[in-house]
Amino acid sequence: MSDQALFQDVVRKRRSVRKFEAGRTIGRDALQRIVDCGRWAPSGANVQCWDFIVIDDAEVRDRVMAVFLKQAQRLVDHAKGFPAVKKTYLSNTGAIVLVLGDPRWKACFPHATTKEWDAEYRANNEAIFLCSLGAAIQNIQLGVAAEGLTSAWLSGGGEDETNRELAELLGYPPWMKAYGTIPIGYPAVDQNRRYRRPLSQSLHWNAYEPRQYRRHAQIDFYESTLRPFAMYREEESMNAWPDRDEMLGEWTEAFVGPLSNPDGVLEPEANFSSPRVIGQATKRRKT
Repeated sequence: MSDQALFQDVVRKRRSVRKFEAGRTIGRDALQRIVDCGRWAPSGANVQCWDFIVIDDAEVRDRVMAVFLKQAQRLVDHAKGFPAVKKTYLSNTGAIVLVLGDPRWKACFPHATTKEWDAEYRANNEAIFLCSLGAAIQNIQLGVAAEGLTSAWLSGGGEDETNRELAELLGYPPWMKAYGTIPIGYPAVDQNRRYRRPLSQSLHWNAYEPRQYRRHAQIDFYESTLRPFAMYREEESMNAWPDRDEMLGEWTEAFVGPLSNPDGVLEPEANFSSPRVIGQATKRRKT
C-alpha cells in the first residue's frame, strides 16, 4: 500500500470520541510520538507558538476533569441551546494533551508601519496564530489515530474562566491559553464516521462556484435545528439517516445533493456573530 493511501486511511480513522475503555494506560513512548506530530505542524514565521502539556498521572487527570466538569455546567447555565456534554468520560482517558498558545510570538508576524493598516494586520496576525495552533492540534489527533487510539478536541479550555483554572492547576502563565485539550484513550465502542459535507459541494475548481454556496437560511436551520444531530449521529452521509426527509425537510437537497445553491445567487454579508433563529433544538436558549 502506498504512503498516500496509508495517510488517507489515518485521516479517515480520526474520530472525536467520548467513550473510552476504563483502566487502560498509554506508554510514554507512544505519547511522545503523538506530541512530536504536533511539533512538526506548520506555523507562521516558523515561530512554533505552542507548548504541550501531557497529563498521564491519574490524580492530575482527575483534577483536570474537575475543571472541565465546571466548564460543562457553565455551558448549561450560560450558553443555553448548545448541546453541552458532561466531561465525566475524562476519567477513562489514558492521557490528556493540552496545546497551549503563546501570544508573544505574534510579534514575529507582519505588522503595519502606519495606523491606516494596523487593524488589518492585527486581525491577520490573530488568524495566523490560531491557524498555527489548529495545525498542531490536528497533527496530534492524526498521531493519535496512527497509534490505534482515539481522541477528541475540547475547545473549552480556551474560555477565560476555564483557562484560569487550568493555569492555576498546571502552573503555566495565565496569559497563555489552552486552545486545544485532547483526551486520548482506547475507544469503548466502534465509532462510525460523523457527518461530512459532500465533496461535490465543498470542492471548487479554479474559481468559487456560486451554486455550492450555502445560504444564510441554511446556516440558520443547521444552527437552530439540525446541529445536535449532525454533531453526534454516527453516519458520514445524511442519506443514511432513516428520518432524513423528516429532519431535513425543504433543506434535503441542500445538504445531500450535489449543489447547495442551484440558482447561484450570492447574498450580502450578514451578522452571524450570534445565533439568529430559535428552532426545535434551541428552544431553551435565552433571548
